[in-house]
Amino acid sequence: MPNEFEVVKVGAASHAAVELRLPDVGHALRKFVSCREVGEFLSGALAGAMTKAVLAPLETIRTRMVVGVGSRHIAGSFLQVVEENGWQGLWAGNTVNMLRIIPTQAIELATFECVKRTVTSVHKKWKEEGNPKVHVGHLSMELPCSWISPVAVGGAAAGIVSTLICHPLEVIKDRLTVNREIYPSISIAFRKICKDDGVGGLYAGIFPTLVGMFPYSTCYYFMYETVKSSYCQSKKKKNLNRAEMILIGAVSGFTASTISFPLEVARKRLMIGKMQGKCPANMVACLAEVIREEGLLGLYRGWGASCLKVMPSSGITWMFYEAWKDVLLLDKFKQ
Repeated sequence: MPNEFEVVKVGAASHAAVELRLPDVGHALRKFVSCREVGEFLSGALAGAMTKAVLAPLETIRTRMVVGVGSRHIAGSFLQVVEENGWQGLWAGNTVNMLRIIPTQAIELATFECVKRTVTSVHKKWKEEGNPKVHVGHLSMELPCSWISPVAVGGAAAGIVSTLICHPLEVIKDRLTVNREIYPSISIAFRKICKDDGVGGLYAGIFPTLVGMFPYSTCYYFMYETVKSSYCQSKKKKNLNRAEMILIGAVSGFTASTISFPLEVARKRLMIGKMQGKCPANMVACLAEVIREEGLLGLYRGWGASCLKVMPSSGITWMFYEAWKDVLLLDKFKQ
């Protein structure tokens, strides 16, 4: 019988006492959490929650500026939100934002780590056994796969998987942020979207979201891991300290956001456009509309607010993520 649950007989044959030993739940839980994939998943969730709690006001201002609601300036948008809704307006949609970011960040970081390890393992196998070959009739061609970056593949997979799973929460969060009068709560927003647009309404803008997420996520993770590796090699050190994580994470977020920001503008406008009664047909039409109305600079409207949000968010998230991994995994998987 397993040790976790066993019966122990005590005493003489004439009278036997039976002791019931219950499972050691604490030990089982610690063992479960110390599993690498579970530890990374929980670390991502905790890092995302802690970061969003601090930076929610910047997310609110950024969303309003990107979709064209209110002032065009960061300070003006900040004051407008406070005047209209009070200080709590800066945290509009923060509950759903927390509900969104916890699974999103957990899935994203866990997916990135898992896919990166898997592709790295496949690379090693190909190096030992040779690259995969394609046979066409009597011809045999070897596919050169060494150029495939495990980090880039992991980053792309992380963004796509997390988006597919968590996109409905992003839709609800944006509607709560932009129009609090029509969508005063999460439950009302959910019911109204389903009633007006069906379940498909929860996935409004999913295609442009995936199109925008692919370059952002790929660039973001590739930049972080590449700069981190190069920096550690140049300094002859194994790991970054907390301040270095924040700095490199911030630079990675800034670079990725700048490259993909026009797609983010189109994505947000498509997502919110139907609610405002002016929804372009597709992402290309949306970009054309922005250029026609505001010029090329319109593609970067809200970029400053986005950087103010993305840079600290990226840096702090990496710091919290690595810190929680140290706690939950106890350095067991440090390279």
